[in-house]
Amino acid sequence: MTKKIIVGGCSFTFGNELSDDIDGTQMSRKSWAYKLATVTHGEYINKSLPGIGNSAIARRVFNGLAQNPDTDAVLIMWTFLSRYDWAFPRNKHLNESRWASMSPWDTSDGEGEAFQAMEGSETQQEEWKARMESFVKSGAKPFTDALYRHAANQYHEIYLSWKSIIWLQNLLEKKNIKYMFTLADNSLFYQDLTPHFEQDNFIKALHSEIDFTKWYSFGDRMMGFNQWSIINEYQRGTTHPLDKAHIDAVQLMQPTFDKLIGGK
Repeated sequence: MTKKIIVGGCSFTFGNELSDDIDGTQMSRKSWAYKLATVTHGEYINKSLPGIGNSAIARRVFNGLAQNPDTDAVLIMWTFLSRYDWAFPRNKHLNESRWASMSPWDTSDGEGEAFQAMEGSETQQEEWKARMESFVKSGAKPFTDALYRHAANQYHEIYLSWKSIIWLQNLLEKKNIKYMFTLADNSLFYQDLTPHFEQDNFIKALHSEIDFTKWYSFGDRMMGFNQWSIINEYQRGTTHPLDKAHIDAVQLMQPTFDKLIGGK
């Protein structure tokens, strides 16, 4: 029987700006995840999506598992804290007609920063304009502005992200599904050099539930893939590392992947 692997993450997993990227509409076959997973698994089920946060990553992988109960393994790159996932009344302009994944760049206050970051990439700017139009048409834009203006905060984002990670981790353990987690940026666990778990006893207890033996990090203090690529001066597109970073990341991750999920 063909072994299935479900892959989750944001644009760093989907493969935005890699050499086979087609306007951000199709998953890349040059991404770290595709290169790592397809060596050992015949069926690659992509649940990554550009711009989503950790709650959405967990939700989409869970949905993939529900649709594919014979899944052998799961591979995830968790992302930044500051992205929210919200279920709205059904609307044709929302993802899967229900869901909106929101980031600070989706707000009226953040649009300028977004387009400045994408300066030099007309393709990415056009993609973002289309995204903004869908937020307006779906009615999600006013809610997004209000959320980030009045309620969004790092503490709640840590709670939501870690809760999603623990929920999925425990589900995979219960189902005896092999998995490996990694991350794009260590802001998931650190504020500069200070670990988030030092904030209070509740957050410390939540942190203690994460099984870090099933993780790959790119350096000290849970360095993420994107940080590692910047520090090592890999060629970048507008906002993402390009092909060589993904190739070299696979070499680094391979031993841990083989240990946790299985070699050839």
